Amino acid sequence: MSSINEQVMAALGKVIEPELNRDIVSLDMVRDLKVADRVAEFTIVLTTPACPLKDVFIERCEDALVGKVAGVEAIRINWDAQVPTDRRIHGRLDVPMNSIVAIASGKGGVGKSTVATNLAVCLAEAGASVGLIDADILNPNIPQMFGLGSGRPKVVNDKMQPLDVYGVRLISTGFLTTPDKPMIMRGPMLHSAIRQFFTDVEWGRLDYMIVDLPPGTGDAPLSLAQSFPLTGSVIVTQPQNVAVSDAIRAAAMFEQLQVPVLGVVENMSGAFFGSGGGEKFAESRGFPFLGRIPLSANVREGGDYGRPVAIHSGKSEAGRAFRQLSEVVAARISVAMLQGADVIPINFVG
Repeated sequence: MSSINEQVMAALGKVIEPELNRDIVSLDMVRDLKVADRVAEFTIVLTTPACPLKDVFIERCEDALVGKVAGVEAIRINWDAQVPTDRRIHGRLDVPMNSIVAIASGKGGVGKSTVATNLAVCLAEAGASVGLIDADILNPNIPQMFGLGSGRPKVVNDKMQPLDVYGVRLISTGFLTTPDKPMIMRGPMLHSAIRQFFTDVEWGRLDYMIVDLPPGTGDAPLSLAQSFPLTGSVIVTQPQNVAVSDAIRAAAMFEQLQVPVLGVVENMSGAFFGSGGGEKFAESRGFPFLGRIPLSANVREGGDYGRPVAIHSGKSEAGRAFRQLSEVVAARISVAMLQGADVIPINFVG
């Protein structure tokens, strides 16, 4: 006769992870099981600290155990998170990053840096370790988004130390130059600068490296995709047709480079620009639609004054939209990695 622990694990083996459509036991998400006083206590190791589905796990585990396994009348779930590791990064880069995600757009002015900033701070607030590279080398905006116009990284043992704001580790050419001095670089210089931001910065271990790309399909995104294994890309667009047509070209570039498109974000959605263009684009190409961010004054003010709306106006419509976006993107990253062949399982220790 099997032990009660074996019966509990067998029952939990029928609980399906909603995003991955696999059971939580085979995914090694169930740890530290013990049954005492008719209570089954265990830890569920989520694939992201930004997971919004804890209530779903509780309900499904209760349905599987309580009244179904003799001797179990209640459950107690503890929570942990361990982001899967993209094996290609672990094999090619001497940098401990679990995933690299490019934030891209087909044209300027659609709020791509705003999306990258608020996505990064939301992931960090959820408990993830997050880095943000401002890969718009010629026109860096990330320092202003974080209120760091005068920041400058220190150098220790020949490595730049990223600035840390809102729990996000940052690097940008905006920290290395004065605002009134133009950056003039040819393609090879851009390529070198982007590589250095990965290899010459003391990042520490990261769950997510977010890369804010310049708009369009030029040297920077090509250099990034050819130099580093990207877990996926997020395409940012406005609702109107002219922005969507440019976003289509950006998505096509990533498809040609064999970089998964995690989905599409419709930014600045609302009465002025309309809505729905980004969602229609995503549906037409078979991409996930990640959500829409409303056009709002507090988003603009957050960018102008270095106070990300997701942190400083978190209860606003835009703040809630960015938090939901971060949860959806984190889930898409987990799905992309755990469905791929080049992924280290979540129980990897390295």
